[in-house]
Order: sequence, then structure tokens, then C-alpha cells
Amino acid sequence: MRRPLRPLLALTALALLLTACSAAADGDEKDRDAARPGTLRILASSELSDMAPVLEQVRKDTGVEVRPTYMGTLDAVNLLAKGGTDGKYDALWLSSDDYLRLRPDAAGKVVSETPIMSSPVALGVKTAKLGALGWTAGQVTWTQIEQAVRDGKLTYGMTDPARSNSGFATLISVASALSGAQSALTDADVTKATPRLKEFFEGQQLTSGSSGWLAAAYTRRGDVDALLNYESVLKGVPGLTVIRPTDGVVTADYPLSSLAATDATTRKDVKRVTDALRTEAVQRLITTRTHRRPVVASVPPAAGLDTTRRRELPFPGSRSVADGLLDAYENELRRPSRTVYVLDTSGSMEGDRLSRLKDALADLTGDFRDREEVTLMPFGSDVKSVATHVVSPADPQTGLAAIREDTEELTADGETAIYTSLEKAYDHLGTDRNTFTSIVLMTDGENTKGDDADDFDAFYRDGLTPAGQRIPVFPILFGDSDRSELEHIAELTGGRLFDARQGSLDGAFEEIRGYQ
Repeated sequence: MRRPLRPLLALTALALLLTACSAAADGDEKDRDAARPGTLRILASSELSDMAPVLEQVRKDTGVEVRPTYMGTLDAVNLLAKGGTDGKYDALWLSSDDYLRLRPDAAGKVVSETPIMSSPVALGVKTAKLGALGWTAGQVTWTQIEQAVRDGKLTYGMTDPARSNSGFATLISVASALSGAQSALTDADVTKATPRLKEFFEGQQLTSGSSGWLAAAYTRRGDVDALLNYESVLKGVPGLTVIRPTDGVVTADYPLSSLAATDATTRKDVKRVTDALRTEAVQRLITTRTHRRPVVASVPPAAGLDTTRRRELPFPGSRSVADGLLDAYENELRRPSRTVYVLDTSGSMEGDRLSRLKDALADLTGDFRDREEVTLMPFGSDVKSVATHVVSPADPQTGLAAIREDTEELTADGETAIYTSLEKAYDHLGTDRNTFTSIVLMTDGENTKGDDADDFDAFYRDGLTPAGQRIPVFPILFGDSDRSELEHIAELTGGRLFDARQGSLDGAFEEIRGYQ
């Protein structure tokens, strides 16, 4: 049973929460983000954080300082559509405007789109695995990749398409290629490709909300054969041979655009920056430093970038097709999620903190996917209860209502047994299943009861199977929690720390969804 598409609505909420958090910062931060002559406030795709040296060169060349705010591409489009950029940003710099063009409420707010560089979706495969499959790098098709996955000979990781444009572009690449679409992707193409897509995504062993964490998780795991991402990202991961399938790719062209609400002076500054980014010298710097391809014909791609032409695979022809493809991936195609939420309900959570936790969890139920298993494990001096619910495709509302009911019954008392509770979460998860499995830890204080950090380290090192050690913990920094304590847990388990002090508890829970 299909549920209404939630991911993009959730992204809108997350983007607006992030904006609200920024607006609530102190006066100095407000001054820093205010409009000022000679400075461009640019809302940029998160992967463009590697462009800092290039932007410094542009500042020297033009005298215009670029102040980027990094956000997922789909987040940014939704923020733009809802008016969240008004008065806060001067320009937009996304990996692609393809999805934006499907949103009239967003497309009408940008002008003067100018491509700056490009990078196609590609497969990065371990060199040894390439030989074992009998492949030649420049002669591999999506059909061959699909067959290797179906035969159990190839596993891979990719970012979450509902959060990351690299994942979205990968999903479109695979759907277009496996459906045989010759023009704009349609609902019929997606339906035709669904059986093959389901088999293809059986090979996905890693998911992530960001390309950086995905690469780190891939290196840590060691047992995943390949990554699907932009060529520029894959080129930065040691030991991968990068393959652009011969039957076509989806390419990001990184257009820089003025926002329609800006004045003539600001648009002139955007044009100055755009022109500077497209000079031969800066294009050479871009391709050398970032492995992206230049868009100026007189500048060759950096060494190691294959120059053989590839067909550009068609993008969905309407927003309904794009959203439908995302919905199919989230609720049918990918392996389901299995998560234990280890929730601090010690005495220090009494009052506003507990209310915020309840509100955040209740809101999160709108984002749980079909087939997802959700376990709530509140703790104080010890684990208080363990409640597991499955979101059934046949009747999702029953499971979601049960999660909300258990959330509302949370009470605050006791001390804070972080490590003992984490150990019990690992014990609950037990043997590995065909799921994306993780633990989310939310605490507002330091460990004061039960096992300590050394005990937990020993438990993780000696008490877990290799499969258990692959389950990451995603701690949320909240209230008076100890950053170093939570960072250690994230690093030990291969997770990532999320900061609800700088943002919001709602936003932290929502951002973690890209990693589940």
C-alpha cells in the first residue's frame, strides 16, 4: 500500500527548522549573515564545501566575498519554494537545477542560470573486484552492473536519494537505464523498471545522508565492493576504479543563479563571480582540485578523467514522476530500516526537555518508511522498557499510532546510564538482518550510572560479532551532554554526532533519517 510521499515534505520542515535556528542565533551571527556590499550570501549544495580554495581565488580576482550556506540540494529547493530564502540569500548554487525546474513555485524565484562545472554519476569499484568480474573500465553498462548485483557478485553504497542530490541522480540513472527510457522518464518507465530496480537495490549495503560519511563508512567496513556517487567524489576515494557506464549517465552541472528578489547591484556581483569562475585559470583550478569537469571548452579535464563521451540519461518529465520514484525507493525498493532509539528520560529531562523530545518523536512518525522496524528504549538509571513496532505497508497507521502512544507515555526520573543502555540496544538487535540497522542515542547529560566508557569499549571490541560492530550509533548532543563522550561513541561505532544545541532536536532526528 502506497502512502503519500513524505520525504520531500520532511525536507521542507528540516530546511525551515535550520533557517529558524539560524535566525535565532546571537546578534553577531545575525550581523554576519546580513546583506552587505561586496558580499554574496549563497545557498549551496553541501558537496560544494570543497570549493573554499576556489572561492578564495575568486575573492582575490573580483573583490567579492562569497559566504556559502551548505544544504542538501532537495532541501534547498524546498526552502526556496516555501519562501525561506527571501531576504536571507542572494544566489543559489546547486549541483543541478533539474528538480528545481519541476517546481514552478521554486523555478520562478531564480534567474540567470549559468553552469560552472560538471560531474557525472559513476560507479567506483575496487580494482581487484573489477578484475574478478572480468570488466574493462571503459566498457561497462548499467545492465552488466545490475547482473553482477543480481548474481551476488557486487555490493555497493549510495547516499539517500531523498536527502542527497548525488543519491537522487544515481536513482534516476539506474531507473532510466534499466527502463530503457529514450526521453523524459515517465510513470510507465518506473513501473516497467521496478522489478529490476528491486533486485538492483538488494545489493545496497550502505546508505548515508552525505557523500563524506558514505566514503568514510565504506573505508571502515572494508567488505563493500563499490560506491555509486558523482565521479568527483569517487576520484577522492583511494583504491577505486571509476566507471562511467557506456549506456548513459546523469550529470550535475552546478549552475550559479541569482535570486529574482535581489537588486541590480547584487546581480552584477553574481555575474562577476560567475564570470570569474568560468575563466580558464579558475576552471583549471576547479578540475585539478575537485576532479569536476570544466565547462569552458579550452580547458581540458584534469588528468585521470575519461574524456569519452556518454549519453545523458533522461530526467523525469514531471514532479509527480520524480516524487513517485522517490516514494518507490523509500517504501518498496530499498532494504528496510531497523533502528533502536535509546532515549534519555532521566530526571534532568523533566519539563521542557521531555516535552521537546516527545514533540520531536511524534513529528518523526510522519517520516518512517513502510516495512521499518522502530524500537523505543527509554532509560534512566537503567533501561525502563523496550517497545518495538513495525510500519506495515498494509496498515502503516497502526504502527505509527503505537509509536506516538509510547512516546506520549515517556516519563523522566532516575540517573543516566548511557553505556549500559547502549549495550542493551546492541543485545536487542542481535543477529544481522537484511536491513539498514542503526542506533540513535539522545541524552541531555553525562553518564552517571552503570557501565563506564571503558566497559563499553570492551563490550564493543570483545562482545560483538563483526556484524554487530557494523551497527553505527548516531548520538545527539542535547542539553548538558558531554560532546567528547558522544564523539567517542560515534567514532568507535562508525556513526556520526548530530548537534541539537546549535540546531533543534527535531532537526537532528530528521537529519539522521538520511543515514537509516
